[in-house]
Amino acid sequence: MLLIKLNMSINKFRNLHQSGNPLLLANVWDAHSAQLAESVGCKAVGTSSHAISNSLGLEDGNNLSMDELLFFVKKIVKAVHIPVSVDIESGYAQDPSAIAQNIKTLANLGVVGINLEDSVTVNGQRTLVDANEFYNKLKSIIHILKEHNIDIFINLRTDTYVTKNPDALQETIKRGKLYKEAGVDGLFVPLIQNQADMREVIQEIGLPLNAFATKDGPNFDDCVKAGVHRISSDDAAYAKMIQLVKETYAGFNQKDLSALF
Repeated sequence: MLLIKLNMSINKFRNLHQSGNPLLLANVWDAHSAQLAESVGCKAVGTSSHAISNSLGLEDGNNLSMDELLFFVKKIVKAVHIPVSVDIESGYAQDPSAIAQNIKTLANLGVVGINLEDSVTVNGQRTLVDANEFYNKLKSIIHILKEHNIDIFINLRTDTYVTKNPDALQETIKRGKLYKEAGVDGLFVPLIQNQADMREVIQEIGLPLNAFATKDGPNFDDCVKAGVHRISSDDAAYAKMIQLVKETYAGFNQKDLSALF
């Protein structure tokens, strides 16, 4: 019965990715933020590795441990009745079998999707890994998952625009085609903002495209016109909350008790 329910949830999550009617994925960092997203009608949530890392006093960029992530994921999955996707950054392991095991663990908790990225962060600097090497690694991961009958939405994050690749569009298309061949379900391209670029990526690759909201980036209608299938809130809500907390404590520390209210 649990497996049937999970398969229905995964299918529901897949069906939410529609061109012209993109899924608005609220990125959350704990059970309460997930519940708040559900309470206002969000149809699915995804974890923000950035927000979770920061909440533990860590910098974003593969500094979480799998055990630390699991603590949050278990609480989030139990707290809501909507699909939950999880950002696993680079997989929290090097070996494909270990990454596949991490994904299997998440699937067994009821997680319907994951984000996996093709870049690494060293000393705060994000760098793309070799496309062909990553393709082979990805193929191995997906093969292992299929061997264990793990069905999960794999949203592959390519950091071509984040790393300011000099030919970001063509590099995205090249990588996207490789990743589609490997068997991923969707392509996440942070900081892609030009409608024409979005449209070409979708047409050339043929995978659901995930973009995320930025202050000066395209608005919802722009994304719809481009055919985007999913828009993530990224860590924007967390950053907004943290700024308010900082301002509140600053006022309190200046003896302004009204700053708390």
